[in-house]
Amino acid sequence: MTIAGSAAIHPSAVIEPGAVIGPDCRIGPFCVVGGEVALGRAVELKSHAIVTGQTEIGDETEVFPFSTLGEVPQDLKFKGEKTRLIIGKRNRIREGVTMNTGTEGGGGVTRIGDDGLFMTGCHVAHDCQIGNRVILVNNVALAGHCVLEDEVIVGGLSGVHQFVRIGRGAMIGAVTMVTADVIPHGLVQGPRGTLDGLNVVGLKRRGAGRADIAALRDLIGELGKGTFRETARVRAEAGTDSELVREVLDFILGPSDRSFLTPR
Repeated sequence: MTIAGSAAIHPSAVIEPGAVIGPDCRIGPFCVVGGEVALGRAVELKSHAIVTGQTEIGDETEVFPFSTLGEVPQDLKFKGEKTRLIIGKRNRIREGVTMNTGTEGGGGVTRIGDDGLFMTGCHVAHDCQIGNRVILVNNVALAGHCVLEDEVIVGGLSGVHQFVRIGRGAMIGAVTMVTADVIPHGLVQGPRGTLDGLNVVGLKRRGAGRADIAALRDLIGELGKGTFRETARVRAEAGTDSELVREVLDFILGPSDRSFLTPR
């Protein structure tokens, strides 16, 4: 066990032998920290948080009460192999969030980027790969092997099917079931989600100009007229001056055998 001298640990907390507690960490009442856990600098575990398994938590991340991080996957194929959960820096993980370690068949690591917000009751399943500045609103459930690129927002009570990819800057509306890949900067909503245009608000916040937004709108119009991947391939071969259009085309033509959510 390694506990930095500047760490503050409540007397009722349980720190198992082997844990690494970084400088300026704060561990509240009735927390449990497992023997294979490593906490970076100034991590705060509020009361009743549980961190177990082979789990790393980056600097300045806050974990709120009753969250459970690093428990074994909810996957019947899991047979106790050593797998990991890696959480980046400055995340806010609110009450009742669960994040599982990976599985051997899925690469062995569930990975969370930096500066994310995971609101009350969210679940991140085994082998998910989550980018930076991602927001999961209350009670979002991500199934195993999902990939969420940077700056994705998923609305409350939404579910994402296993192996689905959601591209950078996409927004998923509340109470939506996402069953197929979502292009970067797409806007998806509905009980069975369909591509309903662009996340224009998010694009403007990130500084996208009118020309790029117009080019993306034109691209979505083209994609809605034919076979999604074949239309994207033809469009990519024709070339484009828009980096955002190129990003979407690269995503569509990337390494995935799943279908895509398409325009209405």
